[in-house]
Amino acid sequence: MKYIIVGLGSFGSSLGIALTSQGHEVVAIDSSMRKVESYKEVISHTICMDATDEYTVNGLPIIDTDIVIVAIGEDQGANVMATALFKTLKAKRLISRSINPLHEKVLQAIGVDDIFHPEQESAKRWAKRLSLRYFVDSFSLTDSFSIVEISIPDALIGKTVAALQLEDKFNIKLLSTMRYEHYKDSFGRAQSRPSIQGLAEPEQVLQDSDVLVVYGANKHINQFLRSVGVKVQ
Repeated sequence: MKYIIVGLGSFGSSLGIALTSQGHEVVAIDSSMRKVESYKEVISHTICMDATDEYTVNGLPIIDTDIVIVAIGEDQGANVMATALFKTLKAKRLISRSINPLHEKVLQAIGVDDIFHPEQESAKRWAKRLSLRYFVDSFSLTDSFSIVEISIPDALIGKTVAALQLEDKFNIKLLSTMRYEHYKDSFGRAQSRPSIQGLAEPEQVLQDSDVLVVYGANKHINQFLRSVGVKVQ
C-alpha cells in the first residue's frame, strides 16, 4: 500500500518507519529539512515542503495514494489547513491528528475518515491497523499474543462459527462478534460505534457486517488471515 504522512514529529516518524519496515511505500513530508534528512534512510521517501501550500501539495501522488495521515501536532492551524487541503484534493482515505476536543470537532466538520490521539495510541498499533485491509483494532496482551478485531473476509460470510474450526486448524479462538451501529454526530455527519453480539456460539452464522474478535498468538492469527486470502506482512 502507499501512504502519505504529513509531519515527522515523534508519532509521524514512528508510523512512517513502522510502515516502511512492513514493506509499504511511504511518502513523508515535513517543513523541517533537519527532520527530513534524519529519516531519509528509514522511510521510503522524505520531502521537505509546506503541507499548507496548495501548489506544492498538488504535486504529490495523491490520486495513487491509499491513505493520507496528517500527523502535525505542534501547530493546530497548520494541521487544520493541511487536512482541509488534502480533503479538497480528494484523498481516498484521510486520517488526522486531534490535539484537543474542539480541534476534533473541526476535523469532523472537514470530513476526515478517522481521527487519532497520539497521546493515547501507539504508532505501532496504528501501523498494524493501517497495514491490513480487514484489520479494525487490536489489544496486545504480550509481544506474541493479541486480541484482534477483524472485518469479516468475504470467504467467511454465511459460514457457521463451528465450520471455521479455528481452534483445531489455527489454534486461535473466536471470542465474539461485533457490529457497528451508525448515527449522526453534532455536525450531522455519519459516525459509528461498536455493538457486541455476545459470546460466539458454534451454530452462529457469520454475516457480512460482522467484525470478528479473535484471540491467539500473532503468528497463528496471521496464518488464519492468509488462509482466507488476506495479505499480511
